Amino acid sequence: MSGWNAEQYLKFKRERTQPSYDLAAGITVRDPARIIDIGCGPGNSTAVLAERFKGAYILGADNSQDMIASAKKSHPELDFMLFDAEKDFEKISQRFDVVFSNACIQWVPAHDRLIKNMFGLLAPGGMLAIQVPINYDEPIHKIIAEVSHSAKWQGKFSVYREFYTLTPGEYFDLLSELTDDFRMWETIYYHRMGSHQDIMEWYKGTGLRPYLEALVDDDRREFENDVYREIVKAYPVQKSGEIIFRFPRLFFTASKGD
Repeated sequence: MSGWNAEQYLKFKRERTQPSYDLAAGITVRDPARIIDIGCGPGNSTAVLAERFKGAYILGADNSQDMIASAKKSHPELDFMLFDAEKDFEKISQRFDVVFSNACIQWVPAHDRLIKNMFGLLAPGGMLAIQVPINYDEPIHKIIAEVSHSAKWQGKFSVYREFYTLTPGEYFDLLSELTDDFRMWETIYYHRMGSHQDIMEWYKGTGLRPYLEALVDDDRREFENDVYREIVKAYPVQKSGEIIFRFPRLFFTASKGD
């Protein structure tokens, strides 16, 4: 795959950034000196941390060169690095007062190991803060799965989008093994979309991306059209002409003892 596209991702910057504000608001560490933002994307979440924790050293980390380039351009006052959360933890020797990750870990396998590695980056008294989408039962995900696995398209894809997200109960058990001081909550966002095409544009930057990158030209357009027709059926238009795009997300924080 050619990788992430920061411009496409930021078409819905406000909606994508709001969970970062909500997650940052749940951080209770007083005056953290060092913060790392794992899966920082184009730097919008890193900027939220810089706004909330003025004076802290903040490092954004992401495995996409396009995202890091966009982040550096938009936020030259902050530091960013290429980092693969699946295999690069040994590259980070320093410890942080906050390890933050907004809408990233659903793309990374083996969350039992991943969460332990992230928690291991904490300095004593530090806090892990994570948000992960839990929208795999929403219509859009069912549509993408059904269309991509249909007889018409299944021969076109060698790899299908995998969901590495655990259940809330599994995260609860994992966190309880690491610390007695953790909490979890869920928020459902009701995003206002101006059209069904807006939902398509949102997912071109995330869940549709692996499929569109596997197709070329006419096939790509036809696949998009097949998905779009199902989106129109699944998401009714409100009286205002807008469309409600329901998006559940799971949040959790975990503190490391002094």
